[in-house]
Amino acid sequence: MGELIPIIGISAPFLMVFGLVWIKSRTKLEEKRLEATASHSAEKAAQYASHTKELEQRVQVLERIVTDRGYDIATQIEALRDTQSVEQKDSGTPLNISKQERV
Repeated sequence: MGELIPIIGISAPFLMVFGLVWIKSRTKLEEKRLEATASHSAEKAAQYASHTKELEQRVQVLERIVTDRGYDIATQIEALRDTQSVEQKDSGTPLNISKQERV
């Protein structure tokens, strides 16, 4: 037991220095990781802001189209529906074919 005291007394300063160096290096690594995460987050935020701005501009254009030509678009849609229903009635074979016509 008496032999351990000098060994502990000699090794304690070395262990303390090793611990301080290890803690300091871990702290530097953690700071670098936080900086990298912060810069990555800032880049993502800038990309989202840019994308949001583009979408807002597109919505403004669509709102202008709808409000400027709203009635005209509605009449054009109805006209297209009318022409499609007429084309469907005139084209193709009728579905009510009787058995006598098949023979």
